[in-house]
Amino acid sequence: MNFTDLFNLQIMMFLMMGIGYFLRKREIINTAGKLVMTDLVIDIILPCNIVSSFCIEFSHKILMQGLSIFIISCVNQAFCAILAFNIYKKFPKEKRMVLQYGTICSNAGFLGNPVAEGIYGPIGLLYASIYLIPQRTVMWSAGVSFFTESPDKKTLFKKVATHPCIVAVYIGAALMITQFQLPAFLSKTIDSIGGCTTAITMMLIGAILAEADLKTMVTKVTAAFSVLRLLLIPAIVLIGCRLAGVSALVAGLSTILAAMPAGTTTAILAVKYNGDEEFATKCVVLTTLLSMIMIPVWCVIINTIY
Repeated sequence: MNFTDLFNLQIMMFLMMGIGYFLRKREIINTAGKLVMTDLVIDIILPCNIVSSFCIEFSHKILMQGLSIFIISCVNQAFCAILAFNIYKKFPKEKRMVLQYGTICSNAGFLGNPVAEGIYGPIGLLYASIYLIPQRTVMWSAGVSFFTESPDKKTLFKKVATHPCIVAVYIGAALMITQFQLPAFLSKTIDSIGGCTTAITMMLIGAILAEADLKTMVTKVTAAFSVLRLLLIPAIVLIGCRLAGVSALVAGLSTILAAMPAGTTTAILAVKYNGDEEFATKCVVLTTLLSMIMIPVWCVIINTIY
């Protein structure tokens, strides 16, 4: 783990977030533009980035580590779901649904991919894509059920199976296993679009930050939630990985992805299903800002342990 590269990555991400913040404040990125950027990232840019990450030489080691990180992700999602269902019972419904969803659905899909790639390179992005499969499954099932009635099994399966990022994993895995080489023009197109991931994602997060009231953002509840999301959950993941004896790469990547802030979709769903939109935005923004500090901290801890 190169800490000079990590420092440069953090500064670069702060600058990109700052640009997004500035553009939103100046209304260059308006509300409609922010929604368009969100769809663009999820439907086009991230899928291209994922397919590109799978275009490496396949080996037994990659298979075993990919399986390990998938299992770790499944266990972590189950643990987060148990927490979400049990520790927020005393909160009013509007806040409870926000806290529950934010506990099980992190921002690993947006922020995790560029961080994983920045720290561990293409192999980090590959494993991050695998790690996110269980989270995206839970996001469309238990996650949505916190805000509304659970979808029927047919609807759930369709949403998960046809999610653009999941489809990208199918395509990427097929290319990696078969070692099929795409035509140069197609490969370069995919690589070029996928290369926009970090810039567009960070500017989008900056635009979201611009909408928050920073003066009233820190409360006992949002602070406690931040500790849970950024400290407790990744700590349990790291301890579990250490006890299980998994490799430094798998343990480090799993911990970093577990330490991601609350997902930006938390605020979006709060708006759609009459949750506490302002409270949801504060949770997302505070955990996002603190994650920019906690990610390097977790990297130091991981590097010390391994």
